[in-house]
Amino acid sequence: MSEPIFRTVALDTPIIRGETTIDSLQLRKPRSGELRGLSLVDLGQLKVDALKKIVPRIAIPSITEADVDNLDPADLLAIGAEIGSFLLQKSQRADVLDQ
Repeated sequence: MSEPIFRTVALDTPIIRGETTIDSLQLRKPRSGELRGLSLVDLGQLKVDALKKIVPRIAIPSITEADVDNLDPADLLAIGAEIGSFLLQKSQRADVLDQ
């Protein structure tokens, strides 16, 4: 089994929890089981409801759906773009980068 793939997203607007500030999230490429109950089409289209479900499953440090609800839209888009890239096969990622 291959090693997990991680990407880090710096947040423009940090998540504040009491005295803890989260200014970046590390995202782990989801496994198929973590996509349960979600539509790949919805994730590919960066639909907020789909992102709200998947981000808490793959984010380090762990965040909640409520945290996702409170993200700056620019941060949610950046997170969604990374998740979208996880859904592409290696050859598809290379095609996108070549354009």
